[in-house]
Amino acid sequence: MEKKKVFRSRISVLVIGFTFIVFILVFISVFQEKSYQEGYILAGALLFIILLFTGTRYIISGDKLLVKIWFITSGTLNIPEIKSVERSYNPLSSPAASLKRLRISFVRGRYWLISPVREEEFFKELKAINPHIHIHVPEKRKRWRVQDWDI
Repeated sequence: MEKKKVFRSRISVLVIGFTFIVFILVFISVFQEKSYQEGYILAGALLFIILLFTGTRYIISGDKLLVKIWFITSGTLNIPEIKSVERSYNPLSSPAASLKRLRISFVRGRYWLISPVREEEFFKELKAINPHIHIHVPEKRKRWRVQDWDI
């Protein structure tokens, strides 16, 4: 049986806060105009975003790294192809609910941006499969942490 290791996505309080502020401002204008149908659509969109944030998982299975959002696999990467892992705060769209991300570089300049919790354990799992991965993530312990949420 294949060994599987699951890491959920880190969730940033700043990303959640920004998302809620934007939705609240739009909700206020929608309800001032009494467009209740648009309000229901916005509520559905907000629920969808919350489900995306809470359902993102990174799974190491065999020599593959899978990104799953609930039950949908959105990407697969062969771990032996990974060249390096570095810290990134790149705000580009990615399967991560935090701006504190890891940039995983692999063949021909391509990369993924992910944000797993328990990073040290994640690195150990990657290194066990591919010991040639260059990991350059400085260890900084921040005082302002609420469980695994970034502030």
